[in-house]
Amino acid sequence: MFMFGKKKEETASCCACSCGAKNSAPDASVKVLGSGCAKCNALEEAARAALTELGMDTTIDHVTDFAQIASYGVMATPALVVDGKVVSSGRVLKKEEAVQLIREARAK
Repeated sequence: MFMFGKKKEETASCCACSCGAKNSAPDASVKVLGSGCAKCNALEEAARAALTELGMDTTIDHVTDFAQIASYGVMATPALVVDGKVVSSGRVLKKEEAVQLIREARAK
């Protein structure tokens, strides 16, 4: 009698989430992490202006779910995430700062 089933094959996931996607391309997006307060909204506007200045047609997702925010390792909001990497947290960026951070993140 065989008591244990076959060992399940481990598959590489695209990220730490449980979305089920396998080895997909990196997250090509810009996200603002925060509760939706005035500071978070100001960061979103600065990021939107920065993307316009850079000529990038990227949508900005505003993540307000604290579990998702914590999954990025962010302890202070607002935070800016570019292509899946946290580039700023705990402060409102000016447009010029956002331009620089987005440019650096996309260059890598």
